[in-house]
Amino acid sequence: MRLDVIKAQKGDKEAFCRLIKQVEPSLYRMASSIMKSEQECLDAAQEAVLKAYLSIGSLKSPQYFKTWITRILIRECTRILKERKKVVHFDHVEARENHLPPHEQGDYVQEAIEMLEDDHRIVITLYYFQDLSVKEIAKIIQQSEGTVKSRLSRARKKLEKVMVRDIPLGGIRHESI
Repeated sequence: MRLDVIKAQKGDKEAFCRLIKQVEPSLYRMASSIMKSEQECLDAAQEAVLKAYLSIGSLKSPQYFKTWITRILIRECTRILKERKKVVHFDHVEARENHLPPHEQGDYVQEAIEMLEDDHRIVITLYYFQDLSVKEIAKIIQQSEGTVKSRLSRARKKLEKVMVRDIPLGGIRHESI
């Protein structure tokens, strides 16, 4: 990947396309966890790729390409959400029974995550679904590790209020969520 970054910085369009192909699934998952609709997700990803292409020369450390483009994507998602003012506030969350079938639990988890504020939804997604460490998340969102830890903690508590109590959020990764 590093060699392709260097080539892309020198104007090699094919190298940039290879880079995007490598990070595309991760970018899509990230955008879809933040955005409310498929169209907004695609718009954010497209804008992030365009901005990355136009500013790849400003990337100082090629080994951080994925972190760099993820940061661009998160900023773009946040911009679109603010612009379109489509943040949905839920006044009431319906109670769920403790015996949801396994095939419905994934949908329920996604619904619960979508109810979180943007800051909490982003750290939960990066930590559980992208398997990033607290340190890596701190670099991406340009916050301290302590801030990331507190956002994760608050997000877990909020999720526990709306989710089935039998799912122990604190000690699992995405395989179980």
